[in-house]
Amino acid sequence: MKKTGIVILTIALIAAICGSFYVVNDKSKRANQKEKVLTEVQRITTKDLDKNYPQTPREVVKLYNRIVKCYYGMQYSDEELDALTDQALKLFDDELAANNPKDTYKQSVTADAQSYKDQGITLAQTGVCDSNDVKYVTDNGSKIAYVKASYFMKEGSSYSKTYQEYVLRQDKEGCWRILTFYKIAADSDTETE
Repeated sequence: MKKTGIVILTIALIAAICGSFYVVNDKSKRANQKEKVLTEVQRITTKDLDKNYPQTPREVVKLYNRIVKCYYGMQYSDEELDALTDQALKLFDDELAANNPKDTYKQSVTADAQSYKDQGITLAQTGVCDSNDVKYVTDNGSKIAYVKASYFMKEGSSYSKTYQEYVLRQDKEGCWRILTFYKIAADSDTETE
């Protein structure tokens, strides 16, 4: 009788373990399926930058480039454009954000994206320099980083590549923010991935 009770208890325990494994595995699969359904615009706009801000200047530029690719090559609603510009502005230094109020920035992005579309230009690929190529300096007590990025454009059947240098400043919380960026000429140091 005692053996029968032990066998039943063992079977019940195994069933409970298997059931728990199934429930956890099923929830994980559903979460992964939900994640796969999100568009790139949705992945960016739902990213909580207050909790998960990029750790390095290079990662900030990579995220900004993902936003730029959305601006110039993806379909989005007006609400999604609002959310994209909000995310981009969170990456900006206070100085750059002050010079680019949201409405002005959004209008500029909209006009540029329409111009690219009208000309048949698409942003095929972006790249950011290697971590070893990021240059760091200190200016008036502020930490500054220089990050080079490349943009591979397609217009009709021809391709072109442009380069930009991003200047980022570390804020009081230790986050790197885009202070400015400008177009640069290609040189031997402008190898990007």
